[in-house]
Amino acid sequence: MAKARQVPGGGRAVEVPPERLAGWFERFAGGHGGAVATEATPHEVRVTAADGTTATATVPFGPLEDPSLDALVAHALAPRRIALVLVRKGGHSVGIARDGRIEVSRTDRHLVQGRSAAGGWSQQRFARRRAGQARHALQDAAKDVFEVLVPRLSEVDAVVLGGDRRALDELRADRRLAPLFARAEPRVIEVGEPSRAVLGEAAVRALSVQVTLRDG
Repeated sequence: MAKARQVPGGGRAVEVPPERLAGWFERFAGGHGGAVATEATPHEVRVTAADGTTATATVPFGPLEDPSLDALVAHALAPRRIALVLVRKGGHSVGIARDGRIEVSRTDRHLVQGRSAAGGWSQQRFARRRAGQARHALQDAAKDVFEVLVPRLSEVDAVVLGGDRRALDELRADRRLAPLFARAEPRVIEVGEPSRAVLGEAAVRALSVQVTLRDG
């Protein structure tokens, strides 16, 4: 399970693997005086504990046809083949994973220099060079997404994105990739610099259910 992170509006989010989801909610209820209410919609399931703490699970790969906590657990455990796109300014890793295992992938890294402390014309030249490096890196990322993933879209159940949101938005502007982004899950996985190892970790995390905890 990934480390809990703070979320806007208060609370903290955790990623719960499908096989641990039922037990996670049992432990949540036990640790907060028992569950007193469960509300379920096609897109989220919220359990309220006796002390007022809530645990809200966002339905991945939804919506749920018959919303309930049991239905969410069964839905999360269903086998899936997923297309993954991880992008940051200096590199990318894309691939297809079945049940958390990578089947095909492509990874590339590019030098994108950091900020310069110099001023004047030197700083402007540096900024132009850095922008050019970033643009070239994203062009290569778009090419790999188009070649590796777009032809296989009919074979996957979902598309999961990760990395830098600005870089992903720039890729989204590429019309060739519109069919892929049209199927992307709302959640964007936070990852470090993309690599084959990071892609493998993301393939497992992509199957997890995000649960947001808020104190009563």
